[in-house]
Amino acid sequence: MTITPVAANGRKGKTQQMTVSERRRENKSLGMDERICRRDFLNSMLLASGSFLMSSLAPMQLLGGEDDWTGYGGVGDYSTSNGNTLEVLAADHRIRDGEFDRLPTNIVETDEMHDCVVVGGGISGLAAALFFLRNSGKNRTCLVLDNHPVFGGEAKRNEFLVDGHRLMAHQGSAVFFVQYPHSFLGRFYDSIGLKTPRLQYQKWAGPAKEMALSKTPYDMVGSEPANYGLYFGTKFDQKPGIWLIDPWGKKLEGAPISENARAELLKWRVGPQQEEKRPRYFGDEISRYLDSITLEEHMMQRFGIGRETIRTFLSPVEGGGSGLGPDVLSAYADYAADMLHPLQSDDTDQMFPGGNTGIARLMVKTLIPRSIAGDGSMEAVCRNNINFSALDQPNSSARIRLNSTAVWVKHEGDPEKSESLSILYTRAGKMYRVKARTAVMAGGGWTTKHVVRDLPQAQQAAYSQFYRSPCLMANVAVRNWRFLYKLGMTGFRWFEGVGNYTEVRKTALIGADAATISPDSPVVLPLKILYSYPGLPVADQGHRGRGELLATSFRDYEKQIRQQFTDMFARSGFDARRDIAGIILNRGGHAYLNPQPGFFFGSGGKPAPSEVLRSAPFGRIAFANTDLAGIMDHRSSILEAERAVGQLLGEVLSG
Repeated sequence: MTITPVAANGRKGKTQQMTVSERRRENKSLGMDERICRRDFLNSMLLASGSFLMSSLAPMQLLGGEDDWTGYGGVGDYSTSNGNTLEVLAADHRIRDGEFDRLPTNIVETDEMHDCVVVGGGISGLAAALFFLRNSGKNRTCLVLDNHPVFGGEAKRNEFLVDGHRLMAHQGSAVFFVQYPHSFLGRFYDSIGLKTPRLQYQKWAGPAKEMALSKTPYDMVGSEPANYGLYFGTKFDQKPGIWLIDPWGKKLEGAPISENARAELLKWRVGPQQEEKRPRYFGDEISRYLDSITLEEHMMQRFGIGRETIRTFLSPVEGGGSGLGPDVLSAYADYAADMLHPLQSDDTDQMFPGGNTGIARLMVKTLIPRSIAGDGSMEAVCRNNINFSALDQPNSSARIRLNSTAVWVKHEGDPEKSESLSILYTRAGKMYRVKARTAVMAGGGWTTKHVVRDLPQAQQAAYSQFYRSPCLMANVAVRNWRFLYKLGMTGFRWFEGVGNYTEVRKTALIGADAATISPDSPVVLPLKILYSYPGLPVADQGHRGRGELLATSFRDYEKQIRQQFTDMFARSGFDARRDIAGIILNRGGHAYLNPQPGFFFGSGGKPAPSEVLRSAPFGRIAFANTDLAGIMDHRSSILEAERAVGQLLGEVLSG
């Protein structure tokens, strides 16, 4: 089957008014009344505070009073921490809007003095705590402040219960790579219990003929094998839309696109006509040249294709893993992750059932052994529940304090002579103060530049060159994926609507409750929804995307997803009301760093903005986070943490 028309859905055009009864019938047919997929998450008090605190974008007005912005969070440890919930978002916007520029008089003094306070409980913050306690000597203490209900940052997961099966999916950070055994990262993995990083995955079962499945949600992107499909809908004047299965094997024959677009896409698929020069190491001549142009310009030169083809078919997926399309990103962004040098083998890409949640949990188990029940094996750490009461115990050298938003970090006195830092955080409506000898700012730069109250102008100027864009990871649990199997595909891509691509993956056995998979198995299909607007400046794209993310309710996104799946798969037997078991939205307003040309090596004779922050600590404060590397990869988070802690131990606490 080469091209499959999708049955018309019967909807009226946008210009036609639907009656109330027609709208109700449509909502019912899409399963919008199924309670498993949605809950009334927010009470009126939280909505009122959120509306006030986010008044600059006024999302509550735009939502028209909807009470489901955060939406359903699933089950298990992460059920109240799906991305940035409205409560977390409101707290961050209070910082941005200057609410804490003047401190209240009723601060609660904890009387705590820690050797190090880490602001941010993502991969970078947890790694910083590990490095500090391992390398600073005995009797040191480290406190991690995290503004979310669960540690992990981007490395968190969602869990569903579908027809008796427990399914896990990643919220953000997904893939880890097998490292050379004696490399720094390889030894770090080993030290937290990731001693055998080659995981075992589900096997095919059942009478249906086996189809190749991925181990991660990104295995097929770029390769797009025979069991892959491209969907062309109304954007290409296809009403109903059509599928092209095995698009490259068929050389795009039957695709409703122009001959020029087809020719250029085939040129892109084949690759460069001549041997290309790739960076050999960070900072070499090739890498510096690539950082002087956009990735779009590089693709035009490399493949001999035009902007329209890139922006229509390749953006934002071919965006160097940086959230936006190639029109605004440094060309070096497409090569930066290669400089982390994973072990080169066919199965180097690995994935825990919930993405790099597994690595975050292993680090926390190493820091605080009682934090997760059971032994330190990967299976126990993946499956067993978090013991939240063990995370913040007074007698522990390592402590993790959740739901605690740092709002004020400042030296006590002259930063050059100060002996300590004053750190204030909000929790459950109260303001608390702890003191520290050092601090690692391991959260995103968009809050760090506001929270560090005595941050010098040079560092402020550097942070102003860090651009961020949002991402929405929508995890869609389906009771089976036979509707895909009937079409002959396990992965697919589309060019309009919500998201861009997804695929069926087999799950690592350490977290799967079934050792096998078939078309009748329940699975989670992750939709990574990016917000790129080719042609706009990088900052404007980020602002516009965040506006859309903030202004759209859970219910609206849910309906779009249900309708899109119906449009694409109704003919192959899909029924949204019957087949969708749950939808979880994970919103990240600043999920991706967008490194513009000059970000990595500087431009106009000025240093790279990251080097201003990485070169040395500011007084007793060092800066970590993957932002500073320009590579949205958990490995760079770990490396940045190691550098930051090394600076504090070598330059601040060595005396």
